Amino acid sequence: MAGRVVASATVRAVKSRRPLPFRAALVLTPAAVQKIKQILDGKPEFIGLKVGVRQRGCNGLSYTLDYAKQKEKFDEEVVQDGVRVIIDKKAQLTLLGTEMDYVESKLSSEFVFNNPNIKGTCGCGESFSV
Repeated sequence: MAGRVVASATVRAVKSRRPLPFRAALVLTPAAVQKIKQILDGKPEFIGLKVGVRQRGCNGLSYTLDYAKQKEKFDEEVVQDGVRVIIDKKAQLTLLGTEMDYVESKLSSEFVFNNPNIKGTCGCGESFSV
């Protein structure tokens, strides 16, 4: 399944966000939950989506989204409102306290990671640094 793109994602640095009462690995908005359910509908071979991180872009890192068939030994699992998101062990520290949203506009539809840990993003929002 490597190299397969499930959905596009944008990263936004969040400065004025109040901290979550507990440091959740990832919090999903209702729009993200609904879109994940839609993506996984009719695909019983997958247990959820997997979020990873890879070297890419002008700022160094970008998130990847793929189908998850299983949870690996050191992966983190987030279960919220009936959907499962598996976080790759390499992405866990960059996602801590992040909100995953799904946003649709006239020109695009994509998952957006509102991340308080990011120090900088590129102009297009595809890559970031921590």
